[in-house]
Amino acid sequence: MGSGLLVETYVFVLAVFVGFQLISKVPSVLHTPLMSATNAIHGIVLVAALTLAASVRTPGGIWVAAGAVFLATLNVVGGFVVTDRILGMFRSTKRSE
Repeated sequence: MGSGLLVETYVFVLAVFVGFQLISKVPSVLHTPLMSATNAIHGIVLVAALTLAASVRTPGGIWVAAGAVFLATLNVVGGFVVTDRILGMFRSTKRSE
């Protein structure tokens, strides 16, 4: 059992390292499209959390499922807020009247 935890920890640390290396190499021009793509993935996570919440029957499971739905919702909303702020940096400040 200890060996499984060691392998899972190794995979997690490796994924964090590779993810950091990949994201740090993305040019700033591509950050907005990258955020939009990850928002789509976060939407899939929210659908999965809702599907899981629909099948839970125990009180503890209900709390965990509700927490998963809440955190997934925060993730989706936060992603859209960040994307909107990034796109706001490219908007023109001058308005023609």
